[in-house]
Amino acid sequence: MILLLGGAGYVGTALARSLVARGLEFSAPTRHELDVLDEEALQKAVRTLRPRFAINAIGFTGRPNIDGTEHERLRCLQANTVVPGILAEVFAAENIPWGHVSSGCIFDGTRPDGVPFDESDPPNFAFGDARAGWYAKTKAMAEVLLRDAPRCLIWRMRIPFDEYDHPRNYLTKLLRYPKLLEVSGSISRRGEFADAAIESLCREVPSGIYNLTNPGVISTSEVVAALRRRGILHREPVFYQSTAEFLNEMPGRVYRANCALEAKKIAAVGIPLREVHESLEEALAHWIPERQS
Repeated sequence: MILLLGGAGYVGTALARSLVARGLEFSAPTRHELDVLDEEALQKAVRTLRPRFAINAIGFTGRPNIDGTEHERLRCLQANTVVPGILAEVFAAENIPWGHVSSGCIFDGTRPDGVPFDESDPPNFAFGDARAGWYAKTKAMAEVLLRDAPRCLIWRMRIPFDEYDHPRNYLTKLLRYPKLLEVSGSISRRGEFADAAIESLCREVPSGIYNLTNPGVISTSEVVAALRRRGILHREPVFYQSTAEFLNEMPGRVYRANCALEAKKIAAVGIPLREVHESLEEALAHWIPERQS
């Protein structure tokens, strides 16, 4: 039995799909069935289920987007920082291996030498950067809490995409947003992220942080060109002239970190993700519009 927390969310549903594909039995209690902020209730549930391993996909990214986290800071802090901290204590006490969904958005840019960040690099887009929003700070805080947690895997996802048209899908956002910001960075195909995460738990890879992004970097304009080439995007996109224009157009907007992450560590344990352009093309070849997905 596997315990999946946050199984109804955007990332959680992909993890559930991966578990089903492997024929692994799992329990995915809703927030009404299990209040994970109640440490005693959580411990009781863990002792009852005795899971082979657990997965935490609980998180808050804001509505309609990350800007919303600035207006719901307590909710964001609870979901992204407090919950992982409670889970770490309970799972350590019960000796349960587990994985936590983190974010690559705690980094911005690349190393000073232009090389992508790897798992040994400390986040550079959190409390030390005045531009960092509340979401990035809560995700970075969680990694600090979990840094020494036993039998814990921290999986970093960055800008999820796949073939399923959905408001949280990066590709859907590019289709729906009236103006786009040109950036280049790492992104994660949701299904591949989920498969790699489950596989890493099944194989009992060493504890620690793993960047689960598709190798390579890709720009907004490259993705837009692919969408147009596949006949999915029919309009001519309009781009912001600068990040400053993007931030100034609407009060309350949060600066969007953009980074390149190295994914060699997960490949080194025998669980590689596909190169980003290749994975994008496959997703677009199997695109399922929202009315069908």
